[in-house]
Amino acid sequence: MEHYLDNSATTVTSRAAAEKAVEVMTRVYGNPSSLHEMGRQAEHELRFARASVASRLGASEEEITFVSGGTEANNLALFGAAYARVRSGKNIVISALEHSSVLEAAERLKNEGFSVTSVAPRSDGIIHPDDVAQAVNAQTTLVSVMTVNNESGAIMPVAEIFDRVKEKNSSVICHTDAVQAFGKLPLRVRALNADCVSVSAHKVHAPKGCGAVFVRKGVRLIPRQYGGEQEKKLRPGTEALPLIAAFGAACEEFDTENNYQTVKALNDHAKKRLSQIEGIAFNSPADALPYVLNFSAGRVRSETMLHFLEERGVYVSSGSACAKGKPSHVLSAMGLSRERADSALRVSFSKFNTKEDIDALCDGIELGLKVLRHR
Repeated sequence: MEHYLDNSATTVTSRAAAEKAVEVMTRVYGNPSSLHEMGRQAEHELRFARASVASRLGASEEEITFVSGGTEANNLALFGAAYARVRSGKNIVISALEHSSVLEAAERLKNEGFSVTSVAPRSDGIIHPDDVAQAVNAQTTLVSVMTVNNESGAIMPVAEIFDRVKEKNSSVICHTDAVQAFGKLPLRVRALNADCVSVSAHKVHAPKGCGAVFVRKGVRLIPRQYGGEQEKKLRPGTEALPLIAAFGAACEEFDTENNYQTVKALNDHAKKRLSQIEGIAFNSPADALPYVLNFSAGRVRSETMLHFLEERGVYVSSGSACAKGKPSHVLSAMGLSRERADSALRVSFSKFNTKEDIDALCDGIELGLKVLRHR
């Protein structure tokens, strides 16, 4: 039996999203830019999906730009904002906990002459508003702090951070990577005081290859590519309509509050059972998003335990899927020892998980610690 607990890496596509993708590929397959009836039908699907994403963010439709996923959304926000504001300053502030698509984009900008200030979390694993505000100066044009960390589940006080940033320098563009928060928390871009927000389809039960970036009206970004009128020329090229329509269908299925309570019950059950196993240490903050649970499993290396669980049909992660097994910069920034980080596992839940999945995980961990310690 399969027990899939790696939903922060990707989620199963829901039936409604899959059916919508097939419908658009086989029936509404016109180009949304075409002026004939097939094009108009396709444009209707595009507009419906855009409205679905926008409504889940509390944004207007014109503020949503479709891209290929969270990585492209983050890159567009960082490079687009940095280049658009280069005459105003060349300092960028990011958190040390960001996804690689933010960290590596910032590193590239640093190589191009920008200065990058990295703000570390405190001992609670959280990026604090005072620390970010202190890093902002007259040359700062962009601040990027994620809403929920993809490895620990830590929820960052983004609204407070951006409020403090704007108080110190009102012209700063504030961006948040909300990929792990979208569909799990009731996000409202106005309440966050965010100028740019990145989201991804395959984290919310839609297919891979699609995402979106919210760009507040009046904020200017420099495009990363050219050659077309699509997406307000910010991301030109024929839209991947089957993926976009499926994304919209997945958004229509959001039941944020009920799903949160379901997942919290699973998380509580997992922590209760894991806490009874000798050698387990929790790395996620106590008030982390319940969709993510990070813990260290004794002295057994993450990869070893991961494959032991896989043999039993239990699928978890040792960290961010994009890192492909590299040491976790997140756990390092949180101050965890190398030994504890080396044995860390990330369990991530979805609305489709069950108590049986959690029991299979915990039984596997308990057995694994007994068997693998002696190898």
